[in-house]
Amino acid sequence: MAPSYEDSTISSSRADTITTTAAFKRRKLLDDHYLDMIPGLPDHIAQLCLSRVHPSILSSVCCSWRQFIYSASFPPFHSLYTLSSTTTTTSSGQTSILQLSSFDPVSNQWSVVTPTPYLVHVRLRHPSFIARNLPIQSFSVAGKLVLLAGTSGDLLPAFSHPIIFNPLSKTWSFGPPHLTPRRWCVAGTSRAAVIVASGVGAHYSQTVARSVEKWEFRETDSKHKDSNFGWKNMRYLKDGRLCREAIDAVGCKGKLHMVNMKGSCGKEGVIYDVNSDEWAEMPVGMLDGWRGPAAAMDEETIYMVDESEGVLKKYDESMEVWMNVLEDDMLKGVEHIAAGGGRVCVVRSGGVGILVVDVVSPLPRLWVLDTPAGEEVLALHILPRMCPPEFQSPVVV
Repeated sequence: MAPSYEDSTISSSRADTITTTAAFKRRKLLDDHYLDMIPGLPDHIAQLCLSRVHPSILSSVCCSWRQFIYSASFPPFHSLYTLSSTTTTTSSGQTSILQLSSFDPVSNQWSVVTPTPYLVHVRLRHPSFIARNLPIQSFSVAGKLVLLAGTSGDLLPAFSHPIIFNPLSKTWSFGPPHLTPRRWCVAGTSRAAVIVASGVGAHYSQTVARSVEKWEFRETDSKHKDSNFGWKNMRYLKDGRLCREAIDAVGCKGKLHMVNMKGSCGKEGVIYDVNSDEWAEMPVGMLDGWRGPAAAMDEETIYMVDESEGVLKKYDESMEVWMNVLEDDMLKGVEHIAAGGGRVCVVRSGGVGILVVDVVSPLPRLWVLDTPAGEEVLALHILPRMCPPEFQSPVVV
């Protein structure tokens, strides 16, 4: 059974997103044979009815309904995206390149996203780091994928600007230039506030290791740059302890939660309030139980996998404890995590294969999603679906 990343409830807000029938009919009339979506009903009424049905059901009925679920008139369902390392052979030998792929849970197919040339500057491996990949730091915000930090071939920061991918339009764009390009830093987002902190610039600097930058992500940024467009310096950290690792800060309820290293011992944890620009120590119960990759579901609940015990847990803020959700040996050693649409997805040890956990069912269930051969998954994201080429709307002139 193919996993679904759709929300477990069919939101009534879908009706608000249904547009007029003009664009949809214009596309349909390009076909030689026009059929009503539901015989006897005007298309705009049929769309209102069909928008309340799960897309996997509509897809199995007929071609016109499959086309409808990928149209602008149907609210985009969730898909899974992976940033992966894949090996290619060149005249100078084999090299690892960064690749973005998408899994469509309705068609049950993987597809490779057309890359941006700016990804070729990202170095994933280097002789100085034999036993590990060089980190690439990315996150999702407002339904977009943002690549924020990485390492270039000469071991310098790879990105002078954030690189943004819009899955609905399948386009790449730039965010505002970093005040200080960096790598091995803290990166995260909460309520559309994008934060980078600490890390290393062209060279190690105590100033950079203590600095914090904030960017308020808005849909209009790329076209309408006003005085608020861009990064702003925020309050300095009291020390540079967060520059030891590439740290994924977990955004939940307007705060970013982070620990300064992986594993179960010797950690320090802090929480950053994106509105008040204040840092606080992480509660003891949260820090002691944080023993693996973590992600927030809709910025309401933090899920974490204890990679040594193989247990998926969620954090109870009122009790300041981690509650067990599901235990399975396949969860041991997992490396990356994403949460959304009622699903928690984690990458199995070695970057091959993805475990999907349905956390909204009365009894949480787990299944395995195979990844494309030859790919090592470096990051996971849950974002709106892309439109397959066969269902893309033709350009009307």
